[in-house]
Amino acid sequence: MRQRENIASAPATVAFIDIAGFSAISDVYGDAAALDVLEIFESMVGDALSDYEPPIKWIGDEAMLSFPEPGTAIQVLGPLLQACRKEPRLPLTRTGLNHGPVVRRAGDLFGSTVNVAARIAALASPGQLLATQPVAEAAAARGILVRDLGMVELRSVAGEVALYEIELAPSADPAWIDPVCKMHAPYSSYRRAAPEGPWFCSPQCEEAYRRSPQTYTLPR
Repeated sequence: MRQRENIASAPATVAFIDIAGFSAISDVYGDAAALDVLEIFESMVGDALSDYEPPIKWIGDEAMLSFPEPGTAIQVLGPLLQACRKEPRLPLTRTGLNHGPVVRRAGDLFGSTVNVAARIAALASPGQLLATQPVAEAAAARGILVRDLGMVELRSVAGEVALYEIELAPSADPAWIDPVCKMHAPYSSYRRAAPEGPWFCSPQCEEAYRRSPQTYTLPR
């Protein structure tokens, strides 16, 4: 591989945030419904970043964000994630953060810091924010609840990474997460008749789960 000389790099806090049940919404309710959800989410992300840089890029329903340091990321994502939890039209989000050196090129970011942040976001459960130690320390310094998850293996990342769960928004109760679209109950519009088993936001999600339960992972 050809080596590049003098690649400029600087530290940044990279965040990936996506809609946990986006693909299922498209499958069960149709592309138009999924697009409506995405537009709501895009608008909320835009509002949260109104005083900061816009997202580096969108990858489908996932936003890639960059902040100069962990404290700024916490300051911006706290209100955003809380607003997402309060928005009844949005499923739960998943978020991953990492801080370290990045390479900037043509308005995009590259490097292992970015790769680790993306892998962390993919590992997060619906409603969960996972981060590396520098971000966790910044959150703890602000009195935010941080849980040490220990050393974790990430796909395509050499070695284990120390991960932390940061509670910027109220924790999601797994028993109240729709396994299909990842909406969080209780729901005023629809309640499952039987008291046992998963909860669903609508008859459509319950029917989709009944037809193919192996397609949908129950929240843990």
